Amino acid sequence: MRRLRRFFSSMVGRLFVILLLGMSVAAVGATLLAGTKRHQEFERQNLNRIADRLQGYVNLLDGNVELRERLLAGGGPAVRRLADDARIGRSDPALQEILAARLGPVASAQVNFTSYGACLPRLDDLLPPRPQGERRKPRVRDPAYIPPRCRAVRLQLSDGTPLALALESPAVAHNGALAVDPLFLSLLVLAIAVLAYVVARTASMPLQRLAAAAQSLGVDLGREPMAVAGPLEVRRAAEAFNAMQQQLQRHLAERTHMLAAITHDLQTPVTRLRLRLENVADEQLRERLVADLAAMQALIREGLELARSAESAEQRAALDLDSLLESLVEDACEAGADARFETGCGVVMMLRPLAMRRLFANLLDNALMYGHSAQVRAEHGADGVRVIVADRGPGLAPEALETVFDPFVRLETSRSRQTGGAGLGLTIARALASKDGARLTLRNREGGGLEAVVHWAAPVLAPARGSS
Repeated sequence: MRRLRRFFSSMVGRLFVILLLGMSVAAVGATLLAGTKRHQEFERQNLNRIADRLQGYVNLLDGNVELRERLLAGGGPAVRRLADDARIGRSDPALQEILAARLGPVASAQVNFTSYGACLPRLDDLLPPRPQGERRKPRVRDPAYIPPRCRAVRLQLSDGTPLALALESPAVAHNGALAVDPLFLSLLVLAIAVLAYVVARTASMPLQRLAAAAQSLGVDLGREPMAVAGPLEVRRAAEAFNAMQQQLQRHLAERTHMLAAITHDLQTPVTRLRLRLENVADEQLRERLVADLAAMQALIREGLELARSAESAEQRAALDLDSLLESLVEDACEAGADARFETGCGVVMMLRPLAMRRLFANLLDNALMYGHSAQVRAEHGADGVRVIVADRGPGLAPEALETVFDPFVRLETSRSRQTGGAGLGLTIARALASKDGARLTLRNREGGGLEAVVHWAAPVLAPARGSS
């Protein structure tokens, strides 16, 4: 049910429903219209056959005066003399119009419907006598046929003799205006459904490609441009997307170059300033000034690192995630830190090795700096790959779990300024994770502490050795 709801909420599903309903209504309507036209044509041909029989019989009566009475007594094909007590009903303009276009006495005929009994001979004259007490079986009418009709035709022969005839139209097969073969209807709906789905998928494919390109652009700004192909509107959208990508690349490159130039130009005055600070006689003032200068240098370096993290051109390579994490934990332990690697995931992924080392080193340093201990573990499950770096520090307020990723944000209640930093560490870490298709989040740990979670929902696994 969830998959159906998701399908019908997508553009493919909506186009599919619209096309399916529209084409089904059009096809069924066309089928009914064709059936109606076919029924009308059948009625017209049937009336022409009735008119032919009537005209032949009337011409025979008109040309044989001496045999007229005998012919009337015997009747003709579905034609006989109209009884005097027959009830006259509404007129039949359709048959009357056909007769008016013919030659002979029938051209002036008046046609009315009458009861069907007027067209039948007396049963007592045709059937043998029944035993006394026996009842005649009622006639069962077949609903698959149109019941026969009887018409009263009044006209004058060429010699002025009036003539009243009962004209019978036999029963005809009747399928009904709405009768449709179930097999034909099923095949029609199936064909329409397949066509609607193919058209919906084809129409939505350019949008899906555009959405995929936009999603990958957020991860890798240096991705290949979109292919400019397809209808005019699709080509224009692809060209606009590629132009936007180039503009973003140019803007990011300009920002990085600007920061690099600023950093380079500041090195000389900062170095001179540090040398001059060494000559300050007041030792306490000198230490404060040197600390402020070091903070300024750290701010410049982290700003440059933030810009470079989004523009890095490092190529992806097969990276054993467990080996990387173990090596970082071992380095921290050798430096005297309380770090522990708990479990691995056994996954080799296509990642940027240097960027991943900076990412996890940043998270590990934060855990050791603010929580004074770190536990690292990696998990691989149905929902992807996770790396969790946990500490036992003070944690964060729930509303600050996302705020700390903003540039230059520092929270006094959970992260002391005495530890240093410019508030760009987590911003850089999230940028590095996003560049490799991961999502970095923070969550408070049960029992106290904080967990930094790097999650790859769709990890790109490295090909097995020996596979082509």
